[in-house]
Amino acid sequence: MGDRPRQQPPVRKPPSLDSLEVTGTPPHAQFLASEHWSLLATRSMTWNEIFSRTGTYLTVLSAAVIALSLVANATGGFGQDFRTFALLVLPVVLLVGVGTYFRLIEADIEDAWLVIGMNRLRHAYIELAPELDPYFVASHHDDESGMLQTYSFRSRVGLTHWLSGSPVIVGIIDAVVTGVLTAVVCQAVGAGAVLRTIAGVLAALAAAVLLGTMGYRKVRQVRRDYRPRFPS
Repeated sequence: MGDRPRQQPPVRKPPSLDSLEVTGTPPHAQFLASEHWSLLATRSMTWNEIFSRTGTYLTVLSAAVIALSLVANATGGFGQDFRTFALLVLPVVLLVGVGTYFRLIEADIEDAWLVIGMNRLRHAYIELAPELDPYFVASHHDDESGMLQTYSFRSRVGLTHWLSGSPVIVGIIDAVVTGVLTAVVCQAVGAGAVLRTIAGVLAALAAAVLLGTMGYRKVRQVRRDYRPRFPS
């Protein structure tokens, strides 16, 4: 018997994309869930940065106050040496505070965008499974009321909610530091107690109004340019 050549198995060509038959439901929910977790992780990082920056600024402020008190005790009062040290330290504290304030404003805006993104994903969940609507606590609308519903589970928030925010607290501290720095400058140039007190109060009020106006304008610009896709 002669050796017969072995027959090679037939080579099958891979099917083209047009000939593939899609069976079952596409995994849209998995894609949406992955994006949801990504936004949630980014929001967690944003909140960590808010707390970290606020804590860092308060630490710098506390260290400056302690240093000023030590210098006052060492020099025997609020004389020339104390004023010189205060004029070196307080501008640095104010610079850190102003930078922290504007970064907190930006972080709050970024957090609002992340909430809007997650609300849109919930809207997609509702479109895939409408029967799940009663079980969602957070909103699935991406307008202002829907964003506030996800933030605080209310469509409206009061004045106390805004006053307790980190940017407002940091802005108030910045205004106080500005007033103290102004009073120290007035004392350095020989102004009386009444004059430097009035100047410090006016400077603090002006700084509070300026910071509040700039923060409000930035937030208002974002609100003006935004157009919701799934309003309530």
